[in-house]
Amino acid sequence: MTADDVLFVLTLLRQAKVDVWIGGGWGIDALIGEQTRNHRDLDLLHRQDHEGAAVAALSEAGFVESQDGRPIRFVVTAPDGREIDLHPLVLAEDGSGVQASPEPERPFIYPASCFVTGTIKGEPVPCLSAEQQVNFHQGYEPSERDRHDMAQLRRVFGIATHF
Repeated sequence: MTADDVLFVLTLLRQAKVDVWIGGGWGIDALIGEQTRNHRDLDLLHRQDHEGAAVAALSEAGFVESQDGRPIRFVVTAPDGREIDLHPLVLAEDGSGVQASPEPERPFIYPASCFVTGTIKGEPVPCLSAEQQVNFHQGYEPSERDRHDMAQLRRVFGIATHF
Protein backbone atom coordinates (compact mmCIF):
# COMPACT_ATOMS: atom_id res chain seq x y z
CA MET A 1 0.00 0.00 0.00
CA THR A 2 1.72 3.19 -1.20
CA ALA A 3 1.22 6.76 -0.04
CA ASP A 4 -0.61 7.48 -3.30
CA ASP A 5 -2.90 4.49 -2.63
CA VAL A 6 -3.71 5.85 0.83
CA LEU A 7 -4.51 9.31 -0.53
CA PHE A 8 -6.66 7.76 -3.28
CA VAL A 9 -8.67 5.73 -0.74
CA LEU A 10 -9.11 8.75 1.53
CA THR A 11 -10.34 10.83 -1.41
CA LEU A 12 -12.83 8.11 -2.39
CA LEU A 13 -14.19 7.92 1.13
CA ARG A 14 -14.28 11.69 1.60
CA GLN A 15 -16.31 11.99 -1.63
CA ALA A 16 -18.70 9.34 -0.25
CA LYS A 17 -18.99 11.44 2.95
CA VAL A 18 -17.46 8.68 5.09
CA ASP A 19 -15.58 9.76 8.21
CA VAL A 20 -12.37 7.75 8.69
CA TRP A 21 -9.14 7.92 10.70
CA ILE A 22 -5.87 6.17 9.85
CA GLY A 23 -4.44 3.80 12.43
CA GLY A 24 -1.61 1.29 12.38
CA GLY A 25 1.63 1.88 10.52
CA TRP A 26 0.31 4.46 8.07
CA GLY A 27 -1.25 6.30 11.01
CA ILE A 28 2.13 6.50 12.71
CA ASP A 29 3.82 7.64 9.49
CA ALA A 30 1.07 10.28 9.08
CA LEU A 31 1.79 11.57 12.58
CA ILE A 32 5.50 11.77 11.78
CA GLY A 33 4.83 13.33 8.38
CA GLU A 34 6.99 10.92 6.41
CA GLN A 35 6.91 7.30 5.28
CA THR A 36 9.34 5.33 7.45
CA ARG A 37 8.70 1.81 6.11
CA ASN A 38 6.72 -0.17 3.54
CA HIS A 39 3.12 -0.98 4.44
CA ARG A 40 1.25 -4.10 3.39
CA ASP A 41 -2.17 -2.65 4.26
CA LEU A 42 -4.07 0.39 5.45
CA ASP A 43 -5.86 0.39 8.82
CA LEU A 44 -8.90 2.66 8.86
CA LEU A 45 -11.36 3.37 11.62
CA HIS A 46 -14.75 4.43 10.31
CA ARG A 47 -18.04 5.52 11.75
CA GLN A 48 -20.14 2.38 11.96
CA ASP A 49 -23.15 4.29 10.65
CA HIS A 50 -21.10 5.15 7.51
CA GLU A 51 -20.17 1.53 6.79
CA GLY A 52 -22.61 1.03 3.92
CA ALA A 53 -21.28 4.09 2.10
CA ALA A 54 -17.67 3.02 2.76
CA VAL A 55 -18.22 -0.48 1.39
CA ALA A 56 -20.04 0.88 -1.68
CA ALA A 57 -17.29 3.42 -2.47
CA LEU A 58 -14.53 0.86 -2.03
CA SER A 59 -16.46 -1.71 -4.07
CA GLU A 60 -16.70 0.75 -6.97
CA ALA A 61 -12.89 1.02 -6.81
CA GLY A 62 -12.56 -2.78 -7.09
CA PHE A 63 -12.19 -3.74 -3.42
CA VAL A 64 -14.09 -6.84 -2.28
CA GLU A 65 -14.61 -8.12 1.22
CA SER A 66 -12.03 -10.81 1.94
CA GLN A 67 -12.40 -11.26 5.69
CA ASP A 68 -15.32 -10.69 8.05
CA GLY A 69 -14.52 -10.26 11.72
CA ARG A 70 -17.43 -7.97 12.50
CA PRO A 71 -18.30 -6.34 14.78
CA ILE A 72 -14.57 -5.86 15.52
CA ARG A 73 -13.16 -5.50 12.00
CA PHE A 74 -13.33 -6.60 8.39
CA VAL A 75 -10.93 -6.53 5.44
CA VAL A 76 -11.42 -5.52 1.82
CA THR A 77 -8.90 -6.45 -0.87
CA ALA A 78 -8.25 -5.07 -4.36
CA PRO A 79 -7.46 -7.39 -7.30
CA ASP A 80 -3.78 -6.31 -7.10
CA GLY A 81 -3.58 -7.40 -3.44
CA ARG A 82 -3.90 -4.04 -1.68
CA GLU A 83 -5.74 -4.48 1.62
CA ILE A 84 -7.75 -2.17 3.83
CA ASP A 85 -8.48 -3.29 7.38
CA LEU A 86 -11.67 -1.50 8.49
CA HIS A 87 -12.59 -1.00 12.15
CA PRO A 88 -16.16 0.21 12.91
CA LEU A 89 -16.57 2.87 15.60
CA VAL A 90 -19.69 4.04 17.37
CA LEU A 91 -19.19 7.74 18.10
CA ALA A 92 -20.70 9.52 21.10
CA GLU A 93 -21.95 13.11 21.16
CA ASP A 94 -18.75 14.20 22.94
CA GLY A 95 -16.64 12.97 19.98
CA SER A 96 -15.29 9.86 21.69
CA GLY A 97 -15.67 6.44 20.12
CA VAL A 98 -16.11 2.80 21.05
CA GLN A 99 -15.09 -0.25 19.02
CA ALA A 100 -16.14 -3.80 19.79
CA SER A 101 -13.38 -6.10 21.04
CA PRO A 102 -12.94 -9.87 21.38
CA GLU A 103 -13.96 -9.36 25.03
CA PRO A 104 -17.41 -7.73 24.77
CA GLU A 105 -17.26 -6.40 28.34
CA ARG A 106 -14.00 -4.55 27.50
CA PRO A 107 -14.52 -2.60 24.26
CA PHE A 108 -11.76 -0.49 22.74
CA ILE A 109 -12.16 3.14 23.85
CA TYR A 110 -11.17 6.16 21.78
CA PRO A 111 -11.20 9.48 23.65
CA ALA A 112 -12.23 12.47 21.52
CA SER A 113 -8.70 13.84 21.86
CA CYS A 114 -7.21 10.86 19.97
CA PHE A 115 -8.69 11.94 16.63
CA VAL A 116 -5.98 14.19 15.19
CA THR A 117 -4.51 15.27 11.86
CA GLY A 118 -1.25 14.08 10.32
CA THR A 119 0.21 14.38 6.83
CA ILE A 120 0.99 12.03 3.97
CA LYS A 121 2.99 13.52 1.10
CA GLY A 122 2.25 16.94 2.59
CA GLU A 123 -1.54 16.35 2.52
CA PRO A 124 -3.46 16.64 5.81
CA VAL A 125 -5.07 13.33 6.78
CA PRO A 126 -7.19 12.21 9.74
CA CYS A 127 -5.38 9.78 12.04
CA LEU A 128 -5.04 8.56 15.62
CA SER A 129 -2.83 10.34 18.15
CA ALA A 130 0.57 9.02 19.21
CA GLU A 131 -0.83 8.22 22.67
CA GLN A 132 -3.66 6.15 21.18
CA GLN A 133 -1.21 4.32 18.91
CA VAL A 134 0.93 3.41 21.94
CA ASN A 135 -2.18 2.30 23.82
CA PHE A 136 -3.09 -0.13 21.02
CA HIS A 137 0.41 -1.56 20.82
CA GLN A 138 0.19 -3.18 24.26
CA GLY A 139 -0.75 -6.60 25.52
CA TYR A 140 0.78 -8.75 22.76
CA GLU A 141 4.18 -9.86 21.46
CA PRO A 142 5.30 -7.11 19.06
CA SER A 143 6.44 -7.79 15.51
CA GLU A 144 9.49 -6.12 14.00
CA ARG A 145 7.09 -3.64 12.32
CA ASP A 146 5.57 -2.83 15.73
CA ARG A 147 9.03 -2.29 17.21
CA HIS A 148 9.94 -0.01 14.31
CA ASP A 149 6.72 2.00 14.67
CA MET A 150 7.13 2.50 18.42
CA ALA A 151 10.77 3.54 17.89
CA GLN A 152 9.54 6.22 15.48
CA LEU A 153 7.09 7.58 18.08
CA ARG A 154 9.86 7.68 20.68
CA ARG A 155 12.23 9.39 18.22
CA VAL A 156 9.83 12.08 17.04
CA PHE A 157 7.57 12.67 20.06
CA GLY A 158 9.75 11.48 22.95
CA ILE A 159 6.78 9.37 24.00
CA ALA A 160 7.30 6.40 26.33
CA THR A 161 6.49 2.98 24.91
CA HIS A 162 6.65 -0.42 26.59
CA PHE A 163 8.88 -1.94 23.87
